[in-house]
Amino acid sequence: MLITTTPSLEGRSIQRYLGPVHGEAILGANIFRDLLASVRDVVGGRARAYEKALQQARQEAMEELARRAELLGADAVVGLQLDTEVLGQSGGMLMVCAVGTAVRLDAEAGSALPLPPPPLPPQA
Repeated sequence: MLITTTPSLEGRSIQRYLGPVHGEAILGANIFRDLLASVRDVVGGRARAYEKALQQARQEAMEELARRAELLGADAVVGLQLDTEVLGQSGGMLMVCAVGTAVRLDAEAGSALPLPPPPLPPQA
């Protein structure tokens, strides 16, 4: 599944817009307790445990978005937007939302576009 933040894919034409798709990932209060317990891994002003948790949540939201686009018969998702929100009265939950437009691409121009690179793995 091709996913892009741009409204189109260079070298490919969109045959049909299938509609908006979304994916969410919510981290609960327990993960924040775990993250606070491991705050010792802050190096150079960066909290690695928080970064790993956010990367995982972002990845899960994107996978859910792609799954929903596939259910619509999409070849790609264009116009991707990612949003992160803190939820709950005490801010004990973190939500990452991925939203885009599922599209079906024109089949005849299909083979010219290379696959995007895989996401970077979390750093240890």
